[in-house]
Amino acid sequence: MLPIAHNAVTRVRYLRLVQTMRHLVRNADGDELLFVHAGAGELYCDYGHMSIGTGDYVILPRGTMWRIEVAAELDLLMVEATGSSYALPDRGMLGRHAPFDPGVLGIPAIDDAFLAQQGPGHWTVRVKRGNAFGTIEYAFNPLDATGWKGDLYPVRLNVKDVRAISSHRLHLPPSVRTSFVADGFVVCTLAPRPVETDAGAMKLPFFHNNDDYDELIFYHSGTMSSRGAAIAPGMLTFHPSGFTHGPHPGTLPHMFQHPATMFDGYSIAIDTRGALAIAELPVGVEVLDYASSWQKSLAFAPDAAAEKP
Repeated sequence: MLPIAHNAVTRVRYLRLVQTMRHLVRNADGDELLFVHAGAGELYCDYGHMSIGTGDYVILPRGTMWRIEVAAELDLLMVEATGSSYALPDRGMLGRHAPFDPGVLGIPAIDDAFLAQQGPGHWTVRVKRGNAFGTIEYAFNPLDATGWKGDLYPVRLNVKDVRAISSHRLHLPPSVRTSFVADGFVVCTLAPRPVETDAGAMKLPFFHNNDDYDELIFYHSGTMSSRGAAIAPGMLTFHPSGFTHGPHPGTLPHMFQHPATMFDGYSIAIDTRGALAIAELPVGVEVLDYASSWQKSLAFAPDAAAEKP
């Protein structure tokens, strides 16, 4: 597991599973959000069993015991709601069926697969509390539920079930695409959408400082419209509060006239009210010249110096 960033209200990590988990885990610090970037598996938890695959969000309430049986090597982005819980944003005038219908949410089932994995045998549960780990030992599989009821349980949502909110006259900010909220941060799904068609509309994000939030964006698939070739699936960008940014220089010429009619990318944005601390990353992980690459945007400024003969 690779730590990426954290603050008082969230921890962002990356997990690659190449084989089935032989122990259970439980996060006592807050709800856990898993995003499946690639792969497939079977998730078993206190509430039952459900299949997970590429593009799935899985929300696991605080204290849930869980493990994953790997069907195809899994790459998971993990976003912890430290000390709080995930909820759906206020959908306002859009109504409860936008940007996704609650009916598409998957939940665990106590099915034949769940019952088959029960029985005697030694099981270890690794419990996270205060960002430290302890262990609980069982002489049987503690995922031995026979039923459950209530309104607190894991849910699964695939990004393909998220419908983009768009306007033909205005480039909308990522906040309108919020999928989940927690104390001090939001998680947004940037889904494929039609390019704005109004002649005067910006087709790409306007230049801005986000003076309220740090922005961490994970690029899942397709092309990120405002980054172009600078960013590929599986990469993250970090724009701290106060850092001016917008379209990358390679895409800036398409600000008002874009060759595409549809943007095809899926990205996951994590916007935090408090400052994020970046973890000490392994050598070679960070693209060191990414920040300086923005300097090329100066050539497109209205008051840029004319090229000398």
